[in-house]
Amino acid sequence: MAESRSRSKSGEIQNHVGGRWKAPTGESGQDVVNPATGERLAYTQFSSVADVDEAVTEGRKAFEEWRSTPVVERIQPMFELKGLLEENLEELTEFLVRDHGKTRTEARGELRRGIENVEVACGIPTMLQSGSLLNAAPGIDESAVRKPLGVFAAITPFNFPGMIPLWFLPYAVATGNCFVLKPSEKVPLVASRLVELIGETSLPDGVVQLVNGGPETVTALLEHEGIAGISFVGSTPVARHVYETAAKNGKRVQAQGGAKNYLIVTETADIQFAAEQTLSSCFACGGERCLATDIAVVEESVYDEFAEELLAQARQLTVGYGLEDGVDIGALIAPDHVDAVREFIATGISEGAELLLDGRGLSVEGYEEGNFLGPTVFGDVGPETVLAQEEIFGPVLGLMPAADIDEAIEFLNGTRFGNAASLFTGSGADARTFRHQADIGNLGINVGTAAPMAFFHFGGRKNSFFGDLHAQGEDMIHFYTDKSIYIERWPDA
Repeated sequence: MAESRSRSKSGEIQNHVGGRWKAPTGESGQDVVNPATGERLAYTQFSSVADVDEAVTEGRKAFEEWRSTPVVERIQPMFELKGLLEENLEELTEFLVRDHGKTRTEARGELRRGIENVEVACGIPTMLQSGSLLNAAPGIDESAVRKPLGVFAAITPFNFPGMIPLWFLPYAVATGNCFVLKPSEKVPLVASRLVELIGETSLPDGVVQLVNGGPETVTALLEHEGIAGISFVGSTPVARHVYETAAKNGKRVQAQGGAKNYLIVTETADIQFAAEQTLSSCFACGGERCLATDIAVVEESVYDEFAEELLAQARQLTVGYGLEDGVDIGALIAPDHVDAVREFIATGISEGAELLLDGRGLSVEGYEEGNFLGPTVFGDVGPETVLAQEEIFGPVLGLMPAADIDEAIEFLNGTRFGNAASLFTGSGADARTFRHQADIGNLGINVGTAAPMAFFHFGGRKNSFFGDLHAQGEDMIHFYTDKSIYIERWPDA
């Protein structure tokens, strides 16, 4: 793996401001640790308020010229970045596995999703076009044009350190804005490498900045008068705080929160396929993703058959170090997160759910310092229990029986979240009922994980999202620009 220019000789992660790598000046920081091995990879020094101010100031300077750069020129660095990401995909994959703990296949798939967003951003010249109307009034023509707004920032989470920065950065830059990225302090290596690759494109210095840090750094971004808007992905309590604080400071804001994703299996479903897709949705990335299925609601007539098939498949899953072949589930992000998931399992037992598969006793030979937890499955989960209502963010699945699809939809609508849900069925009538009645932003029919492609926005409702313009797709054009209306009359015409 290539040595990163974004780290000092002593292994400290650097900021990238005005085209230069430089050390943050905050008073605290934390180690970056490989979740599977316990190995110290680097050290994240946190950025101070002054560091954030410098990054925003550099972005404001660059914005004055970048906003006037022809759009066909603004997208050229995105074409270049797409090529660099493809060329360095395997290196980035290894960075991601070491930094986060997921498997090589999962890491590669995450990066592919990020590259999709770069590809979509290359089409900004078409996406930026707005409407016009001749003879809107006697002798008057009207038209609308979209204009960039300044410097935007994104505060991204630990679970997708390669993909989620690319939900935002390409669109912000291609629409003519400048951008500040604040990655999770737990997993800064992939973001640093992304910014290194951006430095190899023709993008001018100052258009993209990188600041590392913790809560103080986030607060500085939320309150800085030079930031036009904030994008955030993380837990619901923090998302709510980001939304309220950013809005109070006059910023545009999109804040993606937590989730409690349900999956419904009807009696007409292909049971083997439904079980396979349910396992993938729940246990991929160790369950540490906002689209992971936590609860499978199964029609009573096929409940036992589905549970038997799912458990048979779950027992075949291999837990281990993500860089090794044949591993299905990697490490969780940190020891305290493992403890939190274990606490959820204990709560499920105390609530009376049936523990069908217990992953707590797992040990991975040769990686005793790793943060591993095996797949865990509960049966007969009640709809009002903690297991049914709270986001677990780990490899834990609950099975819940339901009399019919109407009751199943009632259960999934009964949570305060609204990120994703899927239905497995052979009935078009059931699919239509689900589509119309499920109060969820991302819906899948016979799809385990309802993850939209980059040219569609990433939905989310209720406590899963705060704002009105989502990540990805056309929503990003609206978020990063504002319309000016031109009303023209030429009396001599």
